[in-house]
Amino acid sequence: MKAAYDGYSFQLKEQVTRTKVEFHNRYGIRLVGDLYLPENAEGKLAAVAVAGPFGAVKEQAAGLYANELAARGFAALAFDPSFIGESGGEARNVASPDINTEDFCAAVDYLSTRGFIDPEKIGILGICGFGGMALNAAAMDTRIKATVASTMYDMTRVNAKGYFDQADSADARWEMKKALNAQRTEDYRTGEYARAGGVAEELPDDAPFFVKDYHDYYKTERGYTGRSLNSNEGWNTTSALSFINMPILQYSDEIRSAVLVIHGEKAHSCYFSRDAFAKLQGENKELLIIPGAVHTDLYDRLDVIPFDRIEEFFRRYLKEE
Repeated sequence: MKAAYDGYSFQLKEQVTRTKVEFHNRYGIRLVGDLYLPENAEGKLAAVAVAGPFGAVKEQAAGLYANELAARGFAALAFDPSFIGESGGEARNVASPDINTEDFCAAVDYLSTRGFIDPEKIGILGICGFGGMALNAAAMDTRIKATVASTMYDMTRVNAKGYFDQADSADARWEMKKALNAQRTEDYRTGEYARAGGVAEELPDDAPFFVKDYHDYYKTERGYTGRSLNSNEGWNTTSALSFINMPILQYSDEIRSAVLVIHGEKAHSCYFSRDAFAKLQGENKELLIIPGAVHTDLYDRLDVIPFDRIEEFFRRYLKEE
């Protein structure tokens, strides 16, 4: 299978330009992104850094969001996080709650130092698992003036406790850690990292509805791209280890900048957003629940993603004239 639009899952808008860029995080990892700009833009622009979903790449939902934001007058940087896609970092196909939070801050570094961008007008937008990372970055980086978390997952919570916290016990975590650490030994012995597998090629009839939703996005022309972990062989099997011990969002109640949390009413993952929002403090925090929407609707459904609300939110809190 090939991506629908020359490596991308969406079509570039006519009024938008897309340029490949490189920057680095404070761990020295080279990051690669696509910078989307409104054609014939003048003056210093407000900017938004975009990443996610978890296991996706910049050619998928992140790029689609950036493409739309650029069409609405923003500079938008869709980037591959460390260890995946075109970005650097060894070993490949591994995630880190620390480094992936840092990746958002590194994107802010890059945007803040571009002459055509106003460093006082920078926001971030995270999708799915990178919605949680975006909130984590907003709790740390005071340069971030506004954050959108769309169809958010807290990857540390789901790895440590299972879906709906059903595996939240010391015994369940012990058995999981035993299996993952046995795999570490085997990986070191063989010199290769076992992959967990992405979304399955064939699904049983009794697969949960959200698994079918993932299949409909990652395994069809709708969302498939060649670099995507979820479309192909998945994360390293041991990638979950650091997420079990290092919960994010510990200080999200201290975020002073604006936050908009968006989720689908019928998404299996909606409890992540509801619980994360409940911890936020201040009148500049908003929760927007989309009636009837499921998790993956907010990946690419242009008739479902509330871009008008997202644009209004960023214009208000990035104070673009």
